[in-house]
Amino acid sequence: MSQENKMGVMPVNKLLITMALPMIVSMLVQAMYNIVDSIFVAQISENALTAVSLAFPLQNLMIAFAGGTAVGVNALLSRSLGEKNQNHVNQTATNSIFIYIITALIFMIGGLTLSHFFFSIQTTNQEIVQGGTIYSMIVVGCSFGLFGQFLFERLLQATGRTMFTMMTQGIGAIINIILDPIFIFGMFGMPRMEIAGAALATVIGQIIACLLAIICNIKYNHDITFEFKGFKPNLHIIKQIYSVGVPSIIMQSIGSVMTFGMNTILIAFSTTATAVFGVYFKLQSFVFMPVFGLNNGMIPIIAYNLGANKKDRMHKTMKLAMMYATGMMIIGLIVFECIPETLLSCFNASEAMMVIGVPALRIIALHFVFAGCSIVCSALFQAIGKGTYSLMMSLIRQLIVLLPCAYILSLIGNINFIWLSFPIAEISSVITSFILLKRIRKKLDF
Repeated sequence: MSQENKMGVMPVNKLLITMALPMIVSMLVQAMYNIVDSIFVAQISENALTAVSLAFPLQNLMIAFAGGTAVGVNALLSRSLGEKNQNHVNQTATNSIFIYIITALIFMIGGLTLSHFFFSIQTTNQEIVQGGTIYSMIVVGCSFGLFGQFLFERLLQATGRTMFTMMTQGIGAIINIILDPIFIFGMFGMPRMEIAGAALATVIGQIIACLLAIICNIKYNHDITFEFKGFKPNLHIIKQIYSVGVPSIIMQSIGSVMTFGMNTILIAFSTTATAVFGVYFKLQSFVFMPVFGLNNGMIPIIAYNLGANKKDRMHKTMKLAMMYATGMMIIGLIVFECIPETLLSCFNASEAMMVIGVPALRIIALHFVFAGCSIVCSALFQAIGKGTYSLMMSLIRQLIVLLPCAYILSLIGNINFIWLSFPIAEISSVITSFILLKRIRKKLDF
């Protein structure tokens, strides 16, 4: 620990690009395989696509727990690095493994026992219920790969080794893309597994990425030493992790509640409307994932320099991240407004799906410009240990404003009005984020 970590000395713009670019690339690959997965499933039937869309809240809930906990681990570990507290760094990393093992076991049990119930309360279409149950039992029931991947990749990010994260995520995603058509359609002597094949390809990709991330940590992450001999859970460290992680978990879990609520509102119009919403979420990941990658590169920089009391570097990092995020969102807005038909045609969209989907993509995309600022502010709050502020923003955007607004607009009877709830909610969120940001900057004097 005698040599200063690059997060405290490298020029800020170069550092942010160095940290974020590998994450942006890996997130784009991640978005690509999410979209490819649904494109292949759409070739089976629209009901199969709807089943995968209805499974999204469960997948998002897993990501919420894995990603939210990772935010807490990342912030605490990076801050400890900035403070030059090696013992705390090692204990944080070791206790995080314990946390993830317990969380993965809980989700495995839940996925294997509750999947059928989850789908049966959403629709009476037995083809959708059966397909969705099979898909979620595999993806959620075998979630140890996803949780392990999240943990060990985030440990690499927290110490500035984002290039390894790009490699592990990229390889896992590419394996998923390769295996999708083989398992779904039964190529090269494999049996035709359809929707189960899509789930199996996803799980295998996650497990391989997890194993690669473990190897990279052991061989190349010299800032962390795992101390398993005589290990006992350190409740103080676990509490510190979750003081930041729990608000982030709740914040991301709210996305599951929102998606479930929107699916319930939309399925009253038609299952096609639900499929359109699912397709939108796949497509928007191409816009949002790079911004999340930017955030993943920004969070350890902010946390490290907070611990090192270098507030000028914190300010420069935040300002640059805001500019880059807004630029990405503007590009996404232009694409969604100009070629929605082309985007939907990738999913074998029927004429009915086009009628609903084209205006849906154009209306929802209006919130992209506002979302960039909100996402960066939320990441900043997490990095400095103010996870409750991020939670507040998410509550306003997805529960307090979006769902009630969507329900009220649905009473008009025209589905196009429902999509307006997204820009309305995002404007509310960005106003809240700037109010909270002003308060934080005054308190921290940066």
